Amino acid sequence: MPFLDDRRVSAGQFELRCRVGGNEEGNPLLLLHGYPQTHSCWHRIAPELAQTHRLIVPDLPGYGDSSFVEPDDGNVVYSKRSMAETLIAMMNELGIGTFGVVAHDRGARVAYRMALDHPDRITTIAVIDIIPTIDEWALFDKDESIANFHWPFLAQTGGLAETMISADPEYFVQQLLERWAVNADSLDSHAIEEYVRCFSKEEVIRATCADYRAGATIDAIHDEESLRAGRSIACPLLVVASAGRGDLIDAWSQWADNATGAVLAGGHFLAEEAPADLLACLRTFQQ
Repeated sequence: MPFLDDRRVSAGQFELRCRVGGNEEGNPLLLLHGYPQTHSCWHRIAPELAQTHRLIVPDLPGYGDSSFVEPDDGNVVYSKRSMAETLIAMMNELGIGTFGVVAHDRGARVAYRMALDHPDRITTIAVIDIIPTIDEWALFDKDESIANFHWPFLAQTGGLAETMISADPEYFVQQLLERWAVNADSLDSHAIEEYVRCFSKEEVIRATCADYRAGATIDAIHDEESLRAGRSIACPLLVVASAGRGDLIDAWSQWADNATGAVLAGGHFLAEEAPADLLACLRTFQQ
């Protein structure tokens, strides 16, 4: 995305690679990618969004070309609460107060935690093709375990997942893209090269496994605590689901005061598989 400035921004323990630019008069919009990708996943919709918004498009902590911090035994460093705090620190460093968020996959988990923990900063939030972490774990039966095998696999301790992925990271990334996309051939080859380049780093493999390990432990605890305390997402929430996953929308009813939903034709990577439909959905929501 050469139309955006390429920066490195200090944010707490991390230094984040971040693209910044677009309409300086527009409302700030933070775009957060998922696993196993980088900020490059937004390449098909960022140019359009930049016409109306000031865009902030980082690699998540530990992902892409952002810096690596050694995981801790309590899974705190890569918890969604800590990652949300890191991104808030990044926005502070950029001089941005309130902002909207559009987020996919793991980035969407950071985004909804950010909306729960920092409600004064988030004006709108759009989550793409996920449900809250605690609800996802509750779904794990035989079929869910096969479809989302990577959740328990990446959460294993002792270096099992890291060692196995490191043997052939390109194969692992390609397998995930092909499994989760309706049409993997629609994904841009240059973007895939970028995902593979970054995911081939030992530090990224370790950080991303720590992300999922946090999802199986401390993130689920934080979700449970939020539900027990009756906390909800106060700002407008848009839930965008991929084809056949309209059930995802209903799962957010207990988490948000003002939620709407849409189901788009395409697979898990909607920003790349169905960019025009996603843009239309976001434009309606942002208005």
